[in-house]
Amino acid sequence: MLYAKNYSKILKFNKSKIGLLLLIFNFQFLILNSQVTNRILFIFDDSYSMNAPWNSNIKIEVAKKVMSEFLDSLKNLPDLELALRCYGHTTFFKPDRNCKDSKLEVPFAEAKTNYLKIKQRILKLEPMGTTPIAYSLGECTNDFTPKANVRNLVILITDGIEECDGNPCKVSIELQKKGIFLRPFVIGVGLDVKFADIFGCMGKYYDVSNEANFKDVLKLVLTEALSQTTVEVDLLDISKKPTETDVDMTFYEAGTNTVKYNYLHTINNRGNPDTLVLDPDLKYDLTVHTIPPREKKNISIVKGKHNTIPVDAPQGFLRLELDGSGSNYFPTTIVRKGNDMTTLNVHDFGKTEKYIIGKYDLEILTLPRINLKDVDIKQSSTNTIKIPASGNVTFSKQETGSGSVYIDDGKTVVWVCNINPNLQNETIYLQPGKYKVVFRFSFVKETNKTIDKNFEVKSGIHQIIKLQ
Repeated sequence: MLYAKNYSKILKFNKSKIGLLLLIFNFQFLILNSQVTNRILFIFDDSYSMNAPWNSNIKIEVAKKVMSEFLDSLKNLPDLELALRCYGHTTFFKPDRNCKDSKLEVPFAEAKTNYLKIKQRILKLEPMGTTPIAYSLGECTNDFTPKANVRNLVILITDGIEECDGNPCKVSIELQKKGIFLRPFVIGVGLDVKFADIFGCMGKYYDVSNEANFKDVLKLVLTEALSQTTVEVDLLDISKKPTETDVDMTFYEAGTNTVKYNYLHTINNRGNPDTLVLDPDLKYDLTVHTIPPREKKNISIVKGKHNTIPVDAPQGFLRLELDGSGSNYFPTTIVRKGNDMTTLNVHDFGKTEKYIIGKYDLEILTLPRINLKDVDIKQSSTNTIKIPASGNVTFSKQETGSGSVYIDDGKTVVWVCNINPNLQNETIYLQPGKYKVVFRFSFVKETNKTIDKNFEVKSGIHQIIKLQ
């Protein structure tokens, strides 16, 4: 019987050990396949309420024991950095609460060295103070020092709700918007399940009802935290290949105007759309800022997998050029989709812009206006539109007066623009062609004293028209 009992104990030990090894192996596999470093900041509650009895001991002692074992399981995980912030551990909560009793006790470093520092610091904690959750979250901004290619994660372990009139939900949401960290994990130690709603707006909430459950929840949270969920946005050309790139993208929380991420789409060194890391607990609306923009609504992200979001965005190029030299006038152009008066872009001459393939109407803001219909943009091709460079005409007046410039082709007279009645000398840029100016001085009160002069404008040439 003694042998059987010992064998049973050994078997249980080996199963536990094998389970732990498998857990570590799975985490290692997940992280080795990750392209980023995971940074986990533990925010640990050491407020006075952690002295309360819970299961076989008081809360703080159970938490120390479980956290110690948990940290041991992290020491061999690559591409993982750990840090520890504590609150309620430096000032006794009576007679006054210290609502800034929060401190980064162990800054970020590799798990293989920092796990022991964190473990040793937690074991020395003595619950004393209050629960400044909002303040502690706000201080995380400084804890996550700037570093490229990282995922910032927060695991908050608490046995109580905010006690300092802060708003943890508002702070958490603002910091998520700024990209300080992804949606936090909140572990409630011995809390009533009704607090799930209170913490749910701040992060993903897990209820811990006993010591065994505490261990399981920590493992589950770590699995979710380290199971990197990746996203690839495929901007598809006309052949449905993901070749389009260099376009800004905005991810909104689905159904809202809340911006979660802004990225410039990139093709990586392997020739594929670059991989993004998004919070998998949210649904997204995506706007790709092509001209005109492309949108995709209510996108779900599958956790622990590489997600592909295809967006039809075939594009070509439009270039506007002046034909000729000598002009200092570079007009702008209003670009509209065919038969739609909505302005899509104001396109300057001398520039090349990308547009979704299709037909566009151009209103070139020269004098007179040039309107071009059904300008065709084709996949990966450049449609170059050239117009003559304007000439410039200076109207020299002895005195101020009123008048206008017209196109005069010998058959019809079409208004182009008015002359500024407050200027004696005025320069106007006009497209090449035949014109007429009609003018009368302001001091002249007789209609038959109107000045009527014809002139011709040539590209890039300056001339003076004397009105006298």
